[in-house]
Order: sequence, then structure tokens, then C-alpha cells
Amino acid sequence: MRALLLLLLLPVSAAAQTITPQFTQGSMSATTTTTSTIQEVISQEVYGSALTEYVGENVAPSTNITDDAATWDVVSAGDPWSLSIAERSAGIIEKIDINRTIDIDSTTTSLSVFSQ
Repeated sequence: MRALLLLLLLPVSAAAQTITPQFTQGSMSATTTTTSTIQEVISQEVYGSALTEYVGENVAPSTNITDDAATWDVVSAGDPWSLSIAERSAGIIEKIDINRTIDIDSTTTSLSVFSQ
């Protein structure tokens, strides 16, 4: 038993083995593919105020131009004349509705070359 105890107290040495790579050159490639889908919805309403516009040449109103009873008379008889009255009530003047799907596919390929 004493002999066994003495054997356990003796120093032990360890030896490491060197590792030599088994390759001298090589390459590695990787490919990544990504797919994305974007759903986009745009809803827009454009509001405007009330508008009444009077444009004329060689004409004159009989009273205030905003009066419903106003009449328009030619100023110089025989000359050309024009009259344009545009009216727009207040509220929505334009609606924009866009629904679209955007599909994006991307592929990335990488190549690594190494040698020793």
C-alpha cells in the first residue's frame, strides 16, 4: 500500500503532439437568398374651401357679382367678349387610394479562397 502511495506522489510529465493541417488550400462559397413582401396602402383625401371665380373680357355686371340676380352686359358692342364663372363647394376635391404589393427577391453569393 505504501508503494502505491509513493507511485501517486511521483511527478508525471505530459507530452503534446503537434497537429499539422491536412490541407494546403481550399475555398468556401455561401449563397443567401432573401424574399421580402411589402404591402402598402395609401389613402389620401384633399380638402378645399369654397371657391367662386369670375373671369371675363368686355363684360360688366349689372350689380355686385356675388348677387344671384346679377346680369352681365357687353361693354363694347361688336367687340369679342367672354365670361367664365367657376364654382366649387367646400369639401373633398380629390381622393387618392393606392393599394400595392412590392415583392423583393435578393441573392448574395460569397466566395472565400484560402491557402497555407
